[in-house]
Amino acid sequence: MFCLIKSARAFAVFGLLLLGFACQANFSSSSQTKSPFSIFQTVAEKPKFVELQSNEIKKLLESAAKQTTLTKSYDPNYTVIPYPNGDVPLQKGVCTDVVVRAFRAAGVDLQKEVHEDMTANFAAYPKKWNLKSPDANIDHRRVPNLQTFFERKRKSLPITKNAADYKPGDLVTWDLNGKGMTHIGLVSNFYNENTGRYSIIHNIGAGALVEDVLFDWKITGHFRYF
Repeated sequence: MFCLIKSARAFAVFGLLLLGFACQANFSSSSQTKSPFSIFQTVAEKPKFVELQSNEIKKLLESAAKQTTLTKSYDPNYTVIPYPNGDVPLQKGVCTDVVVRAFRAAGVDLQKEVHEDMTANFAAYPKKWNLKSPDANIDHRRVPNLQTFFERKRKSLPITKNAADYKPGDLVTWDLNGKGMTHIGLVSNFYNENTGRYSIIHNIGAGALVEDVLFDWKITGHFRYF
């Protein structure tokens, strides 16, 4: 259960099949760099940039966007990391890393939050990996665990086919192949006026990217934390 991108889907699918992981990436919120549109390759690709009122969502999406300039590869290998605030090297990661790093910029350490909830309620979480106890190195990096955590925190929203229902800062999970290959991404504040929807920031195989892929796969979860 990891992530893929259009030009690198074959690679990502291979990694997913090998490890059955989840998706992620990293960034530190320093405001900064260049125009937010520097992450798009051509003028034609540049969508409308929507200003945000919520400080948490602003930090969340600034971090996610910054990751697109820093996280350039996809690496689903199991890695021992510190706890709390542990992370793999910023230049790599999976789809869940994008989310975890962005949430930390907004003041929420999903590694700690998921681990504590799993420790207290282990039976409520998926049993896909034959674990007998929580593992703070990997639990928060698995999409099904994040889905369960957000559902338990009552952050779920209806799944619809109406793009207007998906707002900046929302989380979306997908089944990439119809067989349980999971993926997660953040709804950005880059609005595509041609398609009438916000682009997604995710890592699906070639690093963190901004892509208009909301309805490219079957949506399995829609969450709003902030």
